[in-house]
Amino acid sequence: MTIHPIETIISDAGIRGGQPIIAATALRVSDLVASHLYRGLSPEELAINFGLNLGQVYAALAYYYQHKTEIDAQMQADTLEAEHLLAELAAQKKLMRFD
Repeated sequence: MTIHPIETIISDAGIRGGQPIIAATALRVSDLVASHLYRGLSPEELAINFGLNLGQVYAALAYYYQHKTEIDAQMQADTLEAEHLLAELAAQKKLMRFD
């Protein structure tokens, strides 16, 4: 038996804090997955919007489903951090709203 590794998803401590990214980009797997899950973008739309090929998109989605617990936790932590930063900016009256 031969196992064929797919080397499309990498982690490097010097890029995006070591979070999994698509090789030759700085695009985090979690960013692509968020667009897929929460914006409803199809793999084809993801490829177009992020300038990727379908192999890269499907590799990222496969990686996500193989590491769902960890990536979901990271996305939740990112959301909490963003909410905290927005609250700080609002408290400092540095947040512009375009409602």
